[in-house]
Amino acid sequence: MPGKHQQFQEPEVGCCGKYFLFGFNIIFWVLGALFLAIGLWAWGEKGVLSNISALTDLGGLDPVWLFVVVGAIMSVLGFAGCIGALRENTFLLKFFSVFLGLIFFLELATGILAFVFKDWIRDQLNLFINNNVKAYRDDIDLQNLIDFAQEYWSCCGARGPNDWNLNIYFNCTDLNPSRERCGVPFSCCVRDPAEDVLNTQCGYDIRLKLELEQQGSIHTKGCVGQFEKWLQDNLIVVAGVLVGVALLQIFGICLAQNLVSDIKAVKANW
Repeated sequence: MPGKHQQFQEPEVGCCGKYFLFGFNIIFWVLGALFLAIGLWAWGEKGVLSNISALTDLGGLDPVWLFVVVGAIMSVLGFAGCIGALRENTFLLKFFSVFLGLIFFLELATGILAFVFKDWIRDQLNLFINNNVKAYRDDIDLQNLIDFAQEYWSCCGARGPNDWNLNIYFNCTDLNPSRERCGVPFSCCVRDPAEDVLNTQCGYDIRLKLELEQQGSIHTKGCVGQFEKWLQDNLIVVAGVLVGVALLQIFGICLAQNLVSDIKAVKANW
């Protein structure tokens, strides 16, 4: 109509999505930096930072690797998402989306392969645990991790207590001078609720006894079988956590892509 001007609303970047993505990623960034700092501090305490070759000298898994790798990935993702959202940087937001999408598909592929090749995964898990059994006394963090796993799942070794023959301190050969010969770590022992003080020598000479006699003193089931049983017993909880993480990742990707679209629409009107 004459005298009236039709107004068009120009596209703008949605503040809710922008600051939600920023807030979520700044928490992610700080947690990642904390994990990374803990990992580097642990390596510093063990002298790894002054002797990098020590990383390859350990025959088993150094648990500090988990903190360093997870912390680095979280820091990179958090930085890209946080700065990308705050500065409306499409390159960082696309990097965040692609990196997060890659992690999602790797997780999905791992889950499918683990389901399809269950027997192979079980064999690899046995091999992995036995390699760490060999290195039990080589690293205090690895030792604590194995002790925690054996106590939590009430198990001993990968398939059973005799896996500790792989360790030079616990094997039953006549040439072994160790006091721990034919024994198992204390974490294999069945705990007596009445004991106030932990008996760290409870596994000494235990494998010299018959298997039936061992059962009252130590856990005789392997950790691989106990881990599988734990997964079956907690399948709903584990599945719920995995689905929750997957949905969070998909939500983050969609939010970042939506923000990229808004930024491009605004720039198109300049």
